[in-house]
Amino acid sequence: MKILVSISNVPHTTSKINFTADNTLIDTTGVQFVINPNDEFGLTRAMWFKEKQGASVHVATVGTVSVEPTMRKALAIGADEATRVNAEPTDGYFVAKQLADVVKNGGYDLIIAGRESIDYNGGMVPGIMAALLNMNFVNTCISLEVEGDKATAIREIDGGKETIATSLPLVIGGQKGLVEESDLRIPNMRGIMMARQKKLNVIEPVAATQATSDKKFDKPAPKGAVKLIEAENIGALIDLLHNEAKVI
Repeated sequence: MKILVSISNVPHTTSKINFTADNTLIDTTGVQFVINPNDEFGLTRAMWFKEKQGASVHVATVGTVSVEPTMRKALAIGADEATRVNAEPTDGYFVAKQLADVVKNGGYDLIIAGRESIDYNGGMVPGIMAALLNMNFVNTCISLEVEGDKATAIREIDGGKETIATSLPLVIGGQKGLVEESDLRIPNMRGIMMARQKKLNVIEPVAATQATSDKKFDKPAPKGAVKLIEAENIGALIDLLHNEAKVI
């Protein structure tokens, strides 16, 4: 089985995000970038298929040379090969188009993508990729088993879970639950040294229309000041909840 895991390069959740160019671009100054958490769950699951079933695991991303440290981390975790499409990831359709082309040229059986990235939260790439490739697709996937060319996936739905029987080739949009957080892998020294010897292919993008564009970013409004009411002054508290907060 040949697996491709799509990787997004996203700001660490503890990073302080600011904007530049009149609030139209993210200011990356001083921001630490990591593998998108949903993608990391997928990569860990792919490593399980590699160790238990002898699958080969490749990773791919769309980005400039600045994303290569993140790709090297994926190689250090255990991926066999990496591909970087040398382009700015302008929108979900553009990224899906580039990754779909990588899949077509690579002959992959299983494509594991995160259901969304934690920076833009678009949630578009895996579904568009599946449509472009005419492959089966399971989103919000929290469990995946593969035997031969048959797959069993469990996904979250409103109010419960759904078990789906499908077949390869398959695209999934994975998330937390695909593996447990305790199963996520930290590259060890041997993995880091081996990653330096693994292939990181750089390819140029295929022609694709940018279907959407960002007009402006806004930070959430700052929280208002807290009003403290003495414990014995219940009437004042009720008045504020009713007339100011309007929650009762």
